Order: sequence, then C-alpha cells, then structure tokens
Amino acid sequence: MKKLLILFFVFFLNLIFSQRDNSLQNNGSSEEKEKSPFSLKKKEEKPPISLYKIYTLEKDTTFVDTTLSIAKEYKYNLLRKDIFGLIAFANEGHTYNTLDFGLIRKKVNPVMGFSGKHFNYLEVEDIKYYNVPTPLSDLYFKTVMEQGQSVDAFLTVNTKPNLNFSIAYKGIRSIGKYINNISSSGNFRFTTSYFTTDKRYHLNAHFTGQDISNQENGGIKDINLFELSEQPYNQRERLDVYFNDATSLLKGNRFLIDHSYKLSKDNSNSFVILHQFNYEYKFFNFEQITSNERFGNSLSGTINNKTRYNHLYNKLGLGFTTDKYGDISVFIDDNNYNYFYKSVVYDNVGNISVPNAINDRITSVGGNLDYKINKFNLKLLASNSITKQSVSNIQASLDYKLNNDFKIQFEYQKINSLPNLNYTLYQSSYIDYNWFNNFKNEKTNQFQVSALSKWVKLEAKYAILDDYLYFDNVLNDITKLNVKPFQSDKTITYASVKASNEIKFWKLALDNTFLCQNVENSDKKLNVPQFVTRNSLYFSEHVFKKAMFIQTGIIFNYFTEYYANDYNPLLGEFYTQSERKIGGFPMIDFFINAKVKQARLFLKAEHFNSSMTGYNFYSAPNYPYRDFIVRFGIVWNFFK
Repeated sequence: MKKLLILFFVFFLNLIFSQRDNSLQNNGSSEEKEKSPFSLKKKEEKPPISLYKIYTLEKDTTFVDTTLSIAKEYKYNLLRKDIFGLIAFANEGHTYNTLDFGLIRKKVNPVMGFSGKHFNYLEVEDIKYYNVPTPLSDLYFKTVMEQGQSVDAFLTVNTKPNLNFSIAYKGIRSIGKYINNISSSGNFRFTTSYFTTDKRYHLNAHFTGQDISNQENGGIKDINLFELSEQPYNQRERLDVYFNDATSLLKGNRFLIDHSYKLSKDNSNSFVILHQFNYEYKFFNFEQITSNERFGNSLSGTINNKTRYNHLYNKLGLGFTTDKYGDISVFIDDNNYNYFYKSVVYDNVGNISVPNAINDRITSVGGNLDYKINKFNLKLLASNSITKQSVSNIQASLDYKLNNDFKIQFEYQKINSLPNLNYTLYQSSYIDYNWFNNFKNEKTNQFQVSALSKWVKLEAKYAILDDYLYFDNVLNDITKLNVKPFQSDKTITYASVKASNEIKFWKLALDNTFLCQNVENSDKKLNVPQFVTRNSLYFSEHVFKKAMFIQTGIIFNYFTEYYANDYNPLLGEFYTQSERKIGGFPMIDFFINAKVKQARLFLKAEHFNSSMTGYNFYSAPNYPYRDFIVRFGIVWNFFK
C-alpha cells in the first residue's frame, strides 16, 4: 500500500504539471517525423504518438494506443489482456479456469508449479520496455466486487534519447461476495533501457517484486442452495463454504539483465556478443488455522506449508546480424535451480520417503535463425541439453505477407520437457499430500497455421501429447480431496480451430470469436469444452460536437458443458474430475465506454442476465461464477 500511495503522489504531480492540451494524433507531418523528438524547439510542436514505443526482449515493437475500441474493452481487466478462453472466479484477483487448452504453454526447463496462482504473476516475457520522446504516464482504475479497488499506475521517461526508465505498480484488494474470499495482490516493476550513441551496445533490465494473496474458501458446500438462490441465500455471504480460515500466498522477486555488444561499427553487418542474466526467488505458502478433514488426516492442528524456489539463469551467445537478411546466433545457457522445504519426511521404519529438496543444473546449447527475404520471414530455434537431463526444444515459424491485408503463418514446436517441480516433490502437514516421484519427460509435438486478413482471422492447432502430466482426485468425490499427480501412458491428441471477424454496418459493429476444440484421449484426463464463443454487438458515435467518442453494446459469452477441472487451493492447482459438469449458461454484459482526449471511461453491467437464465453458472464445479454487478473505471494516459 505504501508503494501505491507513492505512485499516486507521482501521478498527482504529473497531472498538475501537464494541464495543457497534450492530445496527440496517430499521424504527424513528414517534417515532424524527420525531426528528432528529443530536440523540439517550439513549445507547440508535439511528437507523433508512433514515437512512444513499447517493445519486448524479442524486439516485438508497438506504440502507445490511446484509441477506444472493442479490443480495449476486452483488455479492461486485472490482467490487462484479452482473456477469451479463460473464465474468472467470483472475486477479482483469485484465479481463472482455462477453457482454451491452446493457451497453456509448456516450458522446456522445470518451473516451480502452482500454476493456478500464476495468472496474475508477471513472467519475463510479460515485461515491456519503452522509448519515449516525452514522459508518459498510464493510470488504470476499476472497481471490484466489494470494498476495494484495482489500480495499475505507470510512469516512463527518457532522461536522454538513449536512456529510459519506467516504474509501475499494480495492486488490488477486494473482499468479494462470499465468506473467506479476500483477494489482495501487488505487482511492482521497474525497467531500464540503454544504448550507446553508436548503437553498438544495448541493455534492457528489470526488477519485479510481486505478492499474490488469496483467502481460500474451497467453494460452496451446498450447490442446491446456490441454484435456488432464495432468501437468505441470495445474499452470498450466507452460503456455507468449506474453509473459513485458509489463506494462500505466492511471493517472488526477480532481477533480469539482457544486453548485447556489436563488435563492428558497421551497423548493417556485424558480429554480436549476447548475454542474459536472470535471478528469481519465489515461495508459495498455504496457511490454515485449523486443519480440515476435507484434505484428510494431518500431522498437526495448524497447517503452514511453505515451498521455496530459487532460479539462476545465464545465457551467453554469439550472433551475426545483417540489415538485409536477418540474424543468426549460437548460444549456451545454464539453468541452476533449487526447490526446497525445511524438513524431510520419514516412513514407518525410519527411512527418508520424501526428501526436502530438488536442486539441479541444466546446461543446453542451441541456435537461432531469423531470415528475411522478400515477403518471407523464417525463424528457427533449436536447443538441446548437454548435461545428464534429456531436454530439447525445436521451434520453427514461417511468415508470408502477401500485402497489408493478408498474412499467413506456419508454426511448429517439438518439446521434450521436465515435469514442473511440484509434480515431483511436495510436502504438507496433511499426510496424503506428501510425495516424491520420478516421472518421465513430457513430449509435445504441436502444429499451428494462422491466416490473418482484414476480413477474418483463422487459427488452427494440432498437438500430440505423450506422457502427459496432470493432477487427479483419487477419491472421485468433490467433497473429499486427495489430489495427487499422475502421468498418462496414453497418447493424447488435441485439435482446435479459432475464427475471429468483425462486421461493420453504419455505426454498428458485430465482433465475433469462435473456438472449436476436440480431444482424443481414452482415459479422459484432458477435458475441454467443444465450443466457446464471444459475440459483441455495439454502436459507436462522436457526441458533444465530437468532444467525446462513445461505444455501447452487449457482449455474449458461452461455452458448452464439460467436465471442467476443479481447483485445489492447498496445491494452487487445477485437477481433473468426472463427477460434475459445468457450462451451457450464457454470460451477457452491457457496456458503455467513452473517450475524452486521452481518458477512456468504462462502465459495465456484468452478467446482467444472471437472475433471468438460472443460477447454474460456475467457474469450477463448486465455485460459482459472478452474479450481476455494475463496475466502472478509467484508463488515462498523460503526455508531457
């Protein structure tokens, strides 16, 4: 909260000193574009918005967009991205169930796990870097379910044309509608970017400090009372839940530096030395004042399970870069990790049955190719371990851009990856939640074809999964949880087709996204809805002599019934189940959004049909989706 107050103070000062009209246009004159944005001589000259650049470590570059569109409506949420294919839990900031299996990305090297708590955790690839001609601020605010707010405050500035700093903090607190359901999280991030005047040396670095805390109620006990929703149970705090005293906390700090140096002054053709350093410390803690029989017998009356994880990563490479054809590089990377507890577990005869740590080092060699010729762009990545672990990754993509209206892309990935560490080792005061496994590597072959045009966007995916890892409840009873990791000995195939298009007529528009999925697995351990859709019908118009631009309409979301994964708060993971289906209910939102200069105002009546179409809506088998609620907020950019 202290960080949040400091950032609000920064924004307040920023607002005071930027009262002049700073509205920027998406296009500037050719004369303005030729001038350096860092040496403006006249006060009235304003740099074009395309000079406010945002980029990733992969050098994917965009610029600040202050427009109002249906895409901005989709991204107006805690994650600040389009969440089609996910369904949120009742309280903002808790977790999401995954409807689109294609959103799950497997990493080659083992990660900590507890994936259900990582949706709001910013990974390396989520961090953006900036280059701006004048200071830029971004303020996000949104109301929550009950007693709290969601805020994301950001400021970036170039102190010199070649030196940028940014600082940001995203925080949320929401009590929620149900018992023991408070969400409270904070994501602090600081970045810097630098390059020498001759552009031979480039550096990007960031620091993140994140904590994601949730009270865990385990869902409601009696779904019949919820589905009737008669007095007094239409007041959600009257519904009894499984846990009244459980809390989970995911906390982590990370420091990363990524830099490169060109050996030649020739910027068009040169050898480049590449280096990346990454250190991260995380822990996941589950606390419960009194042990609960839903998890089985326990060793103590109070539960305090803490899993710790350290990760040190170094990557050193040598590349050759050309302006005409692209880049090629070879590299060696070193992953050193330590996943540990403070004690060991003994069996009945005094032998260690569950150790306290997994620590290992994985060293891999590989190469990258980024080749451009005419309208084709080919990218290749291959890596393979040279230490005892058998891990490998092959990725290939080919883009063909016919013109500005049509682009086609082919992608392929073959990955041989180690299990997430919580599949291998876990300790708890609950007796049934202690294990040490020796699973095989997961193998995935995935193909993807995408076609993008101004009329429609199509994506087709096909994946073959071998030695698939999953969590399952061995008791086959939702009211009792003995969830353990398992590995399938069957080959699983997954196929999906996703289509998106927007039809415009007059001031009306219909935006559609359809997803069809099919899974072939004989043991039914990978379950997805066959059909997911989102359809938005909206109206756009300038009002008040074009001083304001508004968009208003409805958004329809729907997915077919299926055996959705349930959530286990002790593990922070979702697990397969075959006792209860969810889905088959519509979720309809009504929204009115407006833009005044760089301020975008949002007002939404979420799930306003909840009382009309029946109380059978769930995010997971015993976790209800959100009731009707009206929420509002703002996204405001400031330019100096």
